[in-house]
Amino acid sequence: MALVFTQNRGMQFMLDGSDPNMAQQWTNYAQQIIFNSQPSFLNSKLLYNPQMKSAYNFVPAIMGMLLMLICAMMTSISIVREKEKGTMEVLLVSPVRPLMVIIAKAVPYLVLAFGILITILLMARFVLGVPLAGSLFWILVVSTLYILLALSLGLLISNVAQTQLVALLMSAMVLLMPVVMLSGMLFPVESMPQVLQWLAAVVPPRYYIEAMRKLMIMGVGIEDVAREVAVLAGMTVVLLAIALKKFEVRLKS
Repeated sequence: MALVFTQNRGMQFMLDGSDPNMAQQWTNYAQQIIFNSQPSFLNSKLLYNPQMKSAYNFVPAIMGMLLMLICAMMTSISIVREKEKGTMEVLLVSPVRPLMVIIAKAVPYLVLAFGILITILLMARFVLGVPLAGSLFWILVVSTLYILLALSLGLLISNVAQTQLVALLMSAMVLLMPVVMLSGMLFPVESMPQVLQWLAAVVPPRYYIEAMRKLMIMGVGIEDVAREVAVLAGMTVVLLAIALKKFEVRLKS
C-alpha cells in the first residue's frame, strides 16, 4: 500500500519496492494524478528494494514455479508409469499398505524439492544479493507446506491420468500456464481483469509467492502471512483428501 506524507519541501511517496513492476506503476500513477502539472515536486522512496533489482521479484516467483512443477508433475508421472508397467498392482497386493506406497513414491521428490529450495536460497543470498530479511525457519516451514500441496496435486493428477503422456499434458495445462500467467510472477494480479483475478484466486503459487516476498524481502513475521498460510493449508487438506479418496475408490474398483 502506498502512502503520501507531507514534508517541508513537498510530498514524499513511500511504497513497497519488493515488486518493482508494481512500484513503478504506483509511482507513475502518483505523478499523473497528484502532480500532473508539476511532477518535480514528487519525491519517491522505495522501501525494501531501493535499487529496483528485478531479482527481488523473480527469486520468490522462480521458487514457486520450480517447486510446483517438480513436485506435482514428477510425482504424477512417476505413479502413472507404475500403472502403465503393471507394477503398481503388484505393489498394492503386497503386505505394504497403499498409503505407504504413495509416501514412498513421493519421498524422493520431497527430498529433491528441498534440495532445489536450499540451492535457490543460497544462490539468491550469495550470488544475486537478495536478502533473507525474515526468519529462515518460517521460510522453510511455509515452503514445506507448499511442497506438500504440490505433492497432493501430483497425486490427484495421477489418479485421473491413465498414461504418462496424459499426465504430462494435464500437468502442463493445470500447472505451467496458470503458474506463469496467474500467480503474479510476470504480471501483477491487481492489474488483471476481474475474471482473471477470480481464476488467480485458486492458483496456489500466487499465495506462496506473496508469502515468500513478505518473509524474504520485507522481513515480516509469520503473523503477517497468516492469510497466505491459511489458504495454502486449506488447499493442501482439500487436495490431499480428494486424492486419497479417489485412490481408495480406484483400488476398490
